[in-house]
Amino acid sequence: MKQLIAALLLLPGLVAGAVAAEEPSAEVNKESFSKERFEALKAAGQVVLVDVYAGWCPTCAKQQEVIQQYREDNPGKEFHVLEVDFDKDKQWVRHFRAPRQSTLLLYAGEQQMWFGVAETRPDVIAAELDKALAAAAEGGS
Repeated sequence: MKQLIAALLLLPGLVAGAVAAEEPSAEVNKESFSKERFEALKAAGQVVLVDVYAGWCPTCAKQQEVIQQYREDNPGKEFHVLEVDFDKDKQWVRHFRAPRQSTLLLYAGEQQMWFGVAETRPDVIAAELDKALAAAAEGGS
């Protein structure tokens, strides 16, 4: 009897979890930077946003909010976010010549489209993403 009661108590949580798992996530498709992934995405003509961030950086947090909002407002626009940890990935910080955390680099395929530092204005970031997405679409046509 105890097992039946326990199962009945757990059932609503399991159902809610299953429903939530079916809903598409608007979360930004981001992953840790790797040279192999970066090169593969560029070679495939994908739009890649390299985000040089630090967990302690409030400007970085704002940028991530803006990118998240763009993703939610434009669910059909696909781009990849590769995160370079400013404190741990010094080789890539130097490679991208990032003067500080909160540096964003945007690529459409092999072409670098934008380099921004501490940019948090949603209209600017959205415009740059739109340009890169349009360039990638033209390159893939």
